[in-house]
Amino acid sequence: MAPSADIYHLPPDRRLHIADARSSKSHTSTEVHEITDSPSPQDVPSSYNSTLILNPSLITTDFDALRFEAAAYNQLPSADSRHTTRSDSDSDPDLTSGSLSLVYSTSLISSPYNTPGHYLDISTLNTPSCLFALALTALRPTHPAYATSPYTSSLNFDTVLSVLRDLITRESVPWRETSFHVVVFRSQLRTGVDQDWLYKLDFESHREACESGGLLKYWFGKADLEGERRNLATCFWRSKEDAMKGGGGPWHAKARRAGRELYESIVFSTHRFTVLDGAEGYRFEDWKD
Repeated sequence: MAPSADIYHLPPDRRLHIADARSSKSHTSTEVHEITDSPSPQDVPSSYNSTLILNPSLITTDFDALRFEAAAYNQLPSADSRHTTRSDSDSDPDLTSGSLSLVYSTSLISSPYNTPGHYLDISTLNTPSCLFALALTALRPTHPAYATSPYTSSLNFDTVLSVLRDLITRESVPWRETSFHVVVFRSQLRTGVDQDWLYKLDFESHREACESGGLLKYWFGKADLEGERRNLATCFWRSKEDAMKGGGGPWHAKARRAGRELYESIVFSTHRFTVLDGAEGYRFEDWKD
């Protein structure tokens, strides 16, 4: 994926789709975080089934709502799922016909792209990966300086793990320590880059990764094109093997070749994100085989 565009500067009909960050590396030391109680963004009903979520067509396609307001979290059925779902005028009228096959789905919005071909099929995942992917729908930045701040303080992992604890309780499944593969991109765009080409690279690379499988979450912020043009992007993968396979397609190759023309600098780092027993905390460290 190409972690660098500012969707605000795309034409109005293209603003539903893109990513960027600073050229200093993430922490090299292991970070262990105990999570204190914090409320979930919204309650998940006791009847919730982890393999059945709301159809993506019922959820907003607003790009900034998906990345900065965790709008994809509304796919987890709840009475409070109204403020970022589509209005009646935006929705397909067939989706309100009462058919469960139209209202529910196994396709998760796992990025700012609420677009066919860019979903995560949660029916293909084992229980820990499925529940963690669902919890990651709540991911959002904690402050405006996320692009240059330490990774673990830039994103709301306390809320993500609170959601995960709620899910494992409601699903009545134990959570044993489980690790995931994380990729972090911190980049600085060149001035005057071709925004349409940058969008195309990111959009197609993400589709390619979704087709490969195992990409649990792709999140990116918005480059400040009037300032230093820095941004942060990150991917959560089920495993390192999935990440290597997902990044091996032709669009990823095109994105890598375009790197010098698009970025003044880009720092790529890989990490292990380990959710501790009971989802009571997490450990974030550099990836070491």
